[in-house]
Amino acid sequence: MAVVDLPRLIVRVSPHHAPGRTFVAEPITVGVPFPMGVAAEADDLRGFDERGAPIAVQALATERWADGSVKWALLDFQTTDDDVRDREYTIRADAAAPRLVPDARVDVSEQAGGVRVDTGAAQFELRGGTSFPCASVRCDGADAIDGARSTLVVMDAGGRSHPVVFTGVAVEQKGALRATVRLDGFAGDRARPLLQVIARVQLFAGSSALRVAVTLRNPRRAQHPGGFWELGDRGSIRLREASVRIALPAAVDRVDGSIEATSPLESFAVPVELYQESSGGEAWRHETHVNRENVVPLTFRGYRLQTGAAARQGFRATPALRISHARGAVTVAVEHFWQNFPKAIDVGANEIVVGLVPRQFADLHELQGGEQKTHRFIVAFGIDPSAADALWWGRNPATTSASPDWYARSGAVPFLSPADADRDDRYRTLVNLAIEGDDSFERKREAIDEYGWRNFGDLYADHENAFAAEGKPIVSHYNNQYDGIAGFAIQFMRTADARWWPLMRDLAAHVADIDIYHTDADKAAYNHGLFWHTYHYVPAGRSTHRSYPRYPGVSGGGPANEHNYATGLRLHWLLTGDPLSRDAAIELATWAIDMDDGNRTVLRWLSRAYTGRASVTRELGFHGPGRGAGNSIVALVDGHRLTGDARYLAKAEQLVRRSIHPADDIEALTLLDAEQRWSYVVFLQALGKLLEYKRELGEIDAAYAYARAALLHYARWMAEREYPYLEKPQILEYPTETWAAQDIRKSDVFWFAASHASGDERRRFLERASFFWNYAVSTLLRSETRALARPMVLLLSNGFMFAGAADPPARPEPPAAAAAAFGSPERFVSQREIAKKRLKLIAAVGGAVAIVAAIVAAMILV
Repeated sequence: MAVVDLPRLIVRVSPHHAPGRTFVAEPITVGVPFPMGVAAEADDLRGFDERGAPIAVQALATERWADGSVKWALLDFQTTDDDVRDREYTIRADAAAPRLVPDARVDVSEQAGGVRVDTGAAQFELRGGTSFPCASVRCDGADAIDGARSTLVVMDAGGRSHPVVFTGVAVEQKGALRATVRLDGFAGDRARPLLQVIARVQLFAGSSALRVAVTLRNPRRAQHPGGFWELGDRGSIRLREASVRIALPAAVDRVDGSIEATSPLESFAVPVELYQESSGGEAWRHETHVNRENVVPLTFRGYRLQTGAAARQGFRATPALRISHARGAVTVAVEHFWQNFPKAIDVGANEIVVGLVPRQFADLHELQGGEQKTHRFIVAFGIDPSAADALWWGRNPATTSASPDWYARSGAVPFLSPADADRDDRYRTLVNLAIEGDDSFERKREAIDEYGWRNFGDLYADHENAFAAEGKPIVSHYNNQYDGIAGFAIQFMRTADARWWPLMRDLAAHVADIDIYHTDADKAAYNHGLFWHTYHYVPAGRSTHRSYPRYPGVSGGGPANEHNYATGLRLHWLLTGDPLSRDAAIELATWAIDMDDGNRTVLRWLSRAYTGRASVTRELGFHGPGRGAGNSIVALVDGHRLTGDARYLAKAEQLVRRSIHPADDIEALTLLDAEQRWSYVVFLQALGKLLEYKRELGEIDAAYAYARAALLHYARWMAEREYPYLEKPQILEYPTETWAAQDIRKSDVFWFAASHASGDERRRFLERASFFWNYAVSTLLRSETRALARPMVLLLSNGFMFAGAADPPARPEPPAAAAAAFGSPERFVSQREIAKKRLKLIAAVGGAVAIVAAIVAAMILV
């Protein structure tokens, strides 16, 4: 169908201004949404520069509407200009318009055991074996690399080197302007590898530059004795080094470059050794960085640069080096070099070493069971314009966005509106505290030095200090509680303010690597799950980002359904095209299915029923409306959006029926017990999101009717019974500003309910939405602690719907037949409960004591 009265899709590119950068030749990859029916296929999209001249655009549909048209597209193009300035490009859907054929194209040919890529500026071969990042590179008719000696090497704690062996090479994405090749490999013994390695190499038309991402993963499970997850666990591996060694075909005769983000170009004597030991901040030796022995192993502040016989030190390096030799030049640039310390770059007589986890570090590098880290860098093998400009875009890439009006009117994010159109400016005043002033998240990082390869990107959970029994601010990590990634993405789209972009990008990278348990070797309740934020009000200690340290009053635990947030990862994938975020979101959606699968537990011999792990909230027996089921439902919807796999949506609908009913006796659920049941509103928000997605799909069916009736049933009860939490502080253990922030969720619930109501009931729901929104915003504006991490993250992804100027559009009613038979509420019975009853029966009829004891022991492990 045709869409009319739309703003033009303008994509704004803001390159980084730096001393010495005189022109721009930068590859751009950006995700943008489209209204339903605008683009039948991604190939219909055309690009134009500011003068209206056509530009070459590569487009990939990453999500589609129910009618098959493009909902999100990943666009690739190249910005070139002799002036380093912001530029605007227009994107149109016009299949009839001629497509501009670029002067240079990426030509990909898959061969036995590898891939050959010709970009027009260079020819690359990527093969299985030990050569990395390429087996060969030809640039300007000459060999630009000694592929046989170029490797990714891992050295274990005993000093033994293990070249990474790549056994799988595949084209992950192929287009005229950009291609991505994925290499899968291992270090150590193939049957029980020391590390799993996933490498992605991006190649660009007309360029000899590669964008490389190397993921090092420890596939083992953590042992976590007693439910404590700490450094030093027997499932960890310890490394002396992991480095990419790029061997050159001739001796190095010149090195030029820039060490810090704002430093000018200079020349360096060979050999060159740049080593970043610590963050360089004032709190560089903070206890955030304790190792397995509870010692901070950092020895000096910042970085050390050794060039020839000269040496100097500085604080924060973001390096780019051009290494010249008789046959050409190689450029290496690393974004977030100091933030992800320790890091190193060495240039020797005929070799460049990029120290992902460098040998210069005095301690061993510990990668915990199921933990991974992705290291990114740029390497360019020629002097074409893109390779020459890689000195700058390789370490400070441009920020790219559409307009807030376009994001909103595309409809791709339900109820999104531009911040400039808000009904008043109070909401924006509050959320902007995250990006400006002394309480911004970026500045908060400095307090506990939230840097280093394991920490960078996470949010400092400063709210945990309020009731900590410590004499100084504690180390506390937020681990994406309440989906900060989604909040940052939403605020970026509402404003196109570039300050939101790095917060979203860096947190997504951290969560995908550090906060998800990447293993198949533990129990299903934990495998591929998301670790909780740091345990409340106690320092993280050696547990780092794994929630449960050894501390008085801490009983231990592990990943669980109440902390499962995939939406932000999905939005990050759609906005950036980063496959790690897509993989992570699908991983979390699949976890919601696997943890509930009775066939995956030791109790399967007594019962194959569902475990209830996906729906439980607070205590094992409660499977009613709560954040456990609510978060599972939202993650499952994200999984279905990303894959189209029917099992995700079917599971979400199953959890709705398990947890709620349109005829529930709501008073019997004691939902006004805020400490125990506050999160029922999270479930109702999930119900609203599921209904929106079902509407998008055109599935106005029995499952839609059931969820809609349940939402309205609970909203009617809420309209009569709910109140702001802080009006009854005596029933709250900690009556803090967080409760006011949580109240804004109630506004969201009434917003969703109003979209399904009419007449006086709709007006009543909108009045309640207004009341709770205004209460939350006005209360927080008066609070001195309004900018703490927890209330701030809550605001970022909740309340933006009502903040917009328009009331929600009416949503369709289901046909009468769909709502005819809801049945009666039934209590869910978990596998554990069934197994207990059967175990008692076995014992009662004289079952063998040994069998009973074995089964009891097995139950303890569940």
